[in-house]
Amino acid sequence: MSRNAPPPDAGGSFRRSLTLFDGVMLVAGVMIGSGIFIVSADIARTVGGTGWMMLVWVLGGFMTVVAALSYGELSGMYPGAGGQYVYLREAYNPLIAFLYGWALFTVIQTGLIAVVAVAFAKYAAYIFPWLGEDIPLLSLGGFSISVAQALAILMIVFLTWVNSGSIRNGKIIQRIFTSAKILAMVFLVAAGIFLGARAGIWHANWADAWDSFHYVTTQVDGKAVSTAVPHHGLLLIAMIGVAMVGSLFSSDAWNSVTFIAAEIKNPHRNVGLSLLLGTFLVTVIYLLCNLVYIAALPIKEIAFAPADRVAAAASLNIFGPYGAIVIAAMIMISTFGCDNGIVLSGARVYYAMANDGLFFKRAGRLNKAGVPAYGLWIQCIWASVLCISGRYSDLLNYIIFVVLIFYMLTIAGIFILRKKYPDMPRPYRAVGYPVLPVIYILMGMVVCISLLIYRPLYTWPGLIIVLLGVPVYYLTLRKTRTS
Repeated sequence: MSRNAPPPDAGGSFRRSLTLFDGVMLVAGVMIGSGIFIVSADIARTVGGTGWMMLVWVLGGFMTVVAALSYGELSGMYPGAGGQYVYLREAYNPLIAFLYGWALFTVIQTGLIAVVAVAFAKYAAYIFPWLGEDIPLLSLGGFSISVAQALAILMIVFLTWVNSGSIRNGKIIQRIFTSAKILAMVFLVAAGIFLGARAGIWHANWADAWDSFHYVTTQVDGKAVSTAVPHHGLLLIAMIGVAMVGSLFSSDAWNSVTFIAAEIKNPHRNVGLSLLLGTFLVTVIYLLCNLVYIAALPIKEIAFAPADRVAAAASLNIFGPYGAIVIAAMIMISTFGCDNGIVLSGARVYYAMANDGLFFKRAGRLNKAGVPAYGLWIQCIWASVLCISGRYSDLLNYIIFVVLIFYMLTIAGIFILRKKYPDMPRPYRAVGYPVLPVIYILMGMVVCISLLIYRPLYTWPGLIIVLLGVPVYYLTLRKTRTS
C-alpha cells in the first residue's frame, strides 16, 4: 500500500462533511483567542511609537497570509488527514515529521488548549467571582486545584466529548462561536470608533508615531521604574523581530484546517481558500482593533495597561464601568470557540502519526462516527495535566521559536517537493512563488535571530523539548519494526 494512500480504519472512515464556510470558521476561530486583547501592550513596550506598533501587526498579518497561500499548494497535493505533519514527511523524512508531531502533542497543541481554557476560566471569574484562581477546590499537601483550573479542565473534557461524537457536533459549535466572536469584535470596533475615539488622543499618538524605543524596567528604592531607551538601525530591526512574536502567535493555529483536510468537501479547492479567507479576515479585524486602541488610549497607557489587558482598558473608555464585563464576555466567547477548533483538529495529526507507526496504535483508528476518538481523549488527558501543572504558559513561550522554524521548513518544502515530484498534480499553486515564500523565510529568520539574541529563553528550551523527541522516535521505530 502506498504511504499516501489512506490506511484501513477499524471503525469507520473520515466523512467529507465540512464546507468552505466551515473551513473559514475553523481558521478564524482558532486564530482569535485572547492574544489580540493583550499582546499589543508588550509590542508597544518593545518598539515604542504607534507607527511601529501598527507596522508589527501589518508584518505579522502579511507573514500569516503568505504562509496560508503557500500551504494552499501543499494541501492540494496532500488532501488527507495530518496536514503539516504529512507535508514535512513528504518533503523531508519521517524523523522531521515526527519531531513536529512530538512537539505538537507535548506542548504546541495541548499547551495551547490548556492556555485558552484557563483564559476562559480567568475571564469567567470577572463575571462570576466564585470561579477565581485563588479559590481552592481540592488541596492535598502541596498539591492543589483551584476552581478556575477545574473549570478549564471541565471545558476541555466537554469539548473532547462533543467532538468525539461526530465532526458535525464540532462544526456546529465552531460556526456558532466563531460567528459570535466576529460579530462581537465588529461591534467593539464600531463602538470604539463612534463612542470611544478621542481626537486628542488619536492625534497625539500619531504625532510621534515613528519614535523608536523600548522600555527597560529597573528597581529603584524597591519600586519598578520603566525607562525608554531609544533604538535605531539594526537594533530597531531586532526589536521589531522580537515584537512580532506577539502578532504572529496571536494569529497562530491557522494551519489547523490542514489537519482535517480529509473531512472537507472538495479539499483541493476549499482547504487553500479557507486558509486565505480565514487569515485575511482575522488580519483585517486585528488591525481594526489596534486602531481602536490607538484612538481610545495614549500609547503609554497601551504599553502599561494593567496586566497587559489593553482591550479592557480601551473598553472602559468606550463602555464606562461595564467595559470590563463586556470584554470578559467577549473573551469567554472567543476562547470557547478557539479551544473547540484546536481540540477538534489536533487528533487528526496523531491519527496520521499512528498510521506511520509513530504514535499510539489506537489513535490511528476511527470510531463508527468517523472520528479519531482515542486521539482526542489522549490529547484531553495531557492538556488537563498541563492545566494542573500551571507550566503551560512557560512551555508555549519556550516553543514559539521552534513553531516558527517548522513553519519555515514547511514552506521551504514547496521548493523541495516541486523538484522531487515535478509531475505531481497541483490543483492550486502557491501565489507569488518563489518570491513570497522566500520573503516569508527571510522574515522568519530575522524573527528567530532576534529571539536568539534578545530573548534566548524563548529559544533553547524549545529546541531541547523538540530534541527529546529524537530518542523517542528511534525507540518507537524500533518497537514498531519488532512488532
